[in-house]
Amino acid sequence: MKSFIKCQPHWVLALLAIVLVTLYWFVWAEDRYVSRATVVLESPQIAAPEINFSSILTGTSGSGDLLLLREHLLSVDMLRRVEEALGFRQHFSQHGDIFARLRDAEAPIEDLHEYYLRRVEVELDEYAGVLNIRVEAYTPEFAHAMASLLLEAGEAHMNEMGRRLAEEQVRFLEEQLARLEARLDDARTELLTFQNREGLVSPTQTVESINQVVATLEGELARLQAQRQALATYQSNRSSDMRRVQAEIDAMRDQIETQRDRLAQATGESLNRISSEYQTLELKAQFAQETYSSALAALESTRLEAARKLKQVSILQSPLFPEYATSPKRLYNASVFAIVTLFLAFIASMLVLIVRDHRD
Repeated sequence: MKSFIKCQPHWVLALLAIVLVTLYWFVWAEDRYVSRATVVLESPQIAAPEINFSSILTGTSGSGDLLLLREHLLSVDMLRRVEEALGFRQHFSQHGDIFARLRDAEAPIEDLHEYYLRRVEVELDEYAGVLNIRVEAYTPEFAHAMASLLLEAGEAHMNEMGRRLAEEQVRFLEEQLARLEARLDDARTELLTFQNREGLVSPTQTVESINQVVATLEGELARLQAQRQALATYQSNRSSDMRRVQAEIDAMRDQIETQRDRLAQATGESLNRISSEYQTLELKAQFAQETYSSALAALESTRLEAARKLKQVSILQSPLFPEYATSPKRLYNASVFAIVTLFLAFIASMLVLIVRDHRD
């Protein structure tokens, strides 16, 4: 026996390590209870009208939201909330063996977070689109309470993110709406002031009416000129009929010139200039009204989007209240350690034989 120990010390160490580790897993290691839950994120199905302004509403959806939820559940902020609500430090520092427990109840937050990640697992099933949550604790009550808290805090966090984003968007649109409303009021006031100053409700229509009058007068003038030419064939210029027709022609020309002066002239208040200014003011007022209408519709769309962005954590499997301990996996851990140790001992034995052969 002594010669075997002297010749094969690595096998002795391997067997001793296997015995000690097996005793640890089956005798010393304390039971841990596991609470599991499976959840999925859902949003209210609210139809919103298609508005150009709604293109500013962005955000993640589907697996992106689940990844955000997963990162939050594993974050330091979540650890702080669990510590505040349930006493994470106290529970894991007072239970468990020397290798599994939280050794320092006053450990810094970085070390505490590393230990937290060993007791909480959150896995994303991309195929099913769900999150699988696994929580280990030394009592079934603590494991169940911690899993329930993770679900509640995760849902609140996702809703807070959506609500804050929606509120910022609504606040931005409300500010833009107030600015556009003021601009619309200014454009309307400017248009009314111009109409009152010029004494014209619609200079464009007035110009069209004068054009029609000028066209009518020019037609009448052409008729009178034709009539004068006809009279000139058999009457002198001094006849009463020729004088009457010539007087009507002169009066018609004067009237046409007067109407044309109203439409356009080098100086004074011509209708073409007034009409041009009116059209500019009218276009500004129409543009301001259309922009205001679009912003108003976008505001209502954003409010609907705020409701749609609320995330509800739908529970596919509620947090399990464990009835017996399922962790650690004693036989599995001991078997894996034994296999690895025997493999390493076999390698060491082969190295020893190789060295001895070279010596010989």
